[in-house]
Amino acid sequence: MERSSVRQSLVGVFQPFCKNRSRDPIALHGVHVMSEARAIGSVMPTNRMLKFTAFLFGAVAYFTFLFTILYAVGFVSDLVVPKAIDTGANSPVFEAITVNLALLSLIAIQHGVMAHKGLKPWWTQFIPKPFEHSTYVLFASLTLLLLFWQWRPIPAVVWQTEEPEMAATMAILSFVGWVIVFTSTVVSNHLFGLHQVTNRLTGRQVPPPTLPTPLLYNIARHPIYLGFIIAFWAAPTMSVGHLLFAAVTTAYIFIGILLDERPRRRA
Repeated sequence: MERSSVRQSLVGVFQPFCKNRSRDPIALHGVHVMSEARAIGSVMPTNRMLKFTAFLFGAVAYFTFLFTILYAVGFVSDLVVPKAIDTGANSPVFEAITVNLALLSLIAIQHGVMAHKGLKPWWTQFIPKPFEHSTYVLFASLTLLLLFWQWRPIPAVVWQTEEPEMAATMAILSFVGWVIVFTSTVVSNHLFGLHQVTNRLTGRQVPPPTLPTPLLYNIARHPIYLGFIIAFWAAPTMSVGHLLFAAVTTAYIFIGILLDERPRRRA
């Protein structure tokens, strides 16, 4: 009798532990940890794939823009490229001016919509964050390529440098303008979206944009704009079409500078 009573007592003591074993908080915590680990493991490949896709997209956008800007050198200077600013099928003057102004306006609209602080939140809601800058660069390149393709030449001459030495000097000055553009781009680390996607791919934090000060930035506040103006206007032979291109782009550059400087003046 004593043995049976002792056995029943022991069973009564350990039975609650046996029943509630599946509800052990340590076991439940382990299940939660394992489920969280599985969730993190499933997200990590997705993040890596997104970063890699953004890097490829950024590389395509960057090299597209690099091709576009190199073509722009030949387009403005009438060198090497198959279609330059003064070559192509002739059109009536009014038609040529209308088409060319429409193409230049399209570039301004593209930049204004995609870079304007008030309108940027609208289109970026459809684009993942890592793709934003590269998308802007790609669209800017495509609008420029469209301009090169559809530009209507107006070959009437406004001025022409007869002296070979002076013509060579102006051609060299135009080339210097393009060198300023490329040099300022590298110095300012403004590699048209490639720097941003590379940082995200390697896991480094993307630094906030700052106003650089080395080299040409000590002389001019906007050396990239200055380089474009020099490259566009230093022409040994200035046609009406070239003059239209230079005048409209220069006006747009000055408008852009005024808009950029307005927030800084308020600050």
